[in-house]
Amino acid sequence: MTTWYVLVEEDTRETKYAEGTELRLHRWKLVATRGIGPTAEEAAAEAERLALQHVPAVIARHARPGDQPAREAYLTADGAWVVSVRQRGREAHVRVSVARLMHKQEESEGPPPPSWKHRLRKAF
Repeated sequence: MTTWYVLVEEDTRETKYAEGTELRLHRWKLVATRGIGPTAEEAAAEAERLALQHVPAVIARHARPGDQPAREAYLTADGAWVVSVRQRGREAHVRVSVARLMHKQEESEGPPPPSWKHRLRKAF
């Protein structure tokens, strides 16, 4: 059985200074994955709900109870949502999409390197 997921990505910003110049670095970061169920329609409905309600961290950090940020939500031809959220001079972008998990591999560690005592014994 196929499980559909909703992925939420945020445009994260970081400000760095190099040689007296301010650099604003942007990158997309996967902030949430939610398993929905066996049908793509359920996942699409949940993606729409998240696109219209999700508040990015950069906005949520400065929000007060009862605040409603400004929001523009666009549905792309491939079914993904691109959302612009603004509040009190701050702006953040969110991308919400529907996906199927095609591959998953758990982390595994190799054997530890030999200790220096073992290498010394082997040398003699």
